[in-house]
Amino acid sequence: MDAAPTPLPTRFTAQEALVCAMVLMGVSDRGMTDAELAAMSRLVRELPVFGDFHASEIDTVTEIVLTLLDQADGLDRAAEMIRDALPPRLRETAYLLACEIAAADGDATQEELRFLQDFRITLDIDRLIAGAIERAAKARFQII
Repeated sequence: MDAAPTPLPTRFTAQEALVCAMVLMGVSDRGMTDAELAAMSRLVRELPVFGDFHASEIDTVTEIVLTLLDQADGLDRAAEMIRDALPPRLRETAYLLACEIAAADGDATQEELRFLQDFRITLDIDRLIAGAIERAAKARFQII
């Protein structure tokens, strides 16, 4: 007899929400690249906000996100779960992490740019602040 599927969570922890933001960006153009996966792992290892979060938990959050995205309203639901899990001061962090993933493999695709626009609105981030975050992420990944 097959075990019943694990029910989807209705809330994320703040750290799970931040990982979810990166995963959503990574899959927004239908496939996560090796550069995006490497950037996610590096950010989880290096940023203080992930101090007690283990890189192995990225896989768990990724599975939840992919399951959510299989639902008709999955993208909206995931973005709302991110917003609800984060205090306002960490919403800019979520946006920054999404921008970092978009920039990790070069120029952002139209799908990624569309996701960022919708995500900015969901997180209620000012356009000027969002523009500064986007430009900073792009600057970090420039090559000579």
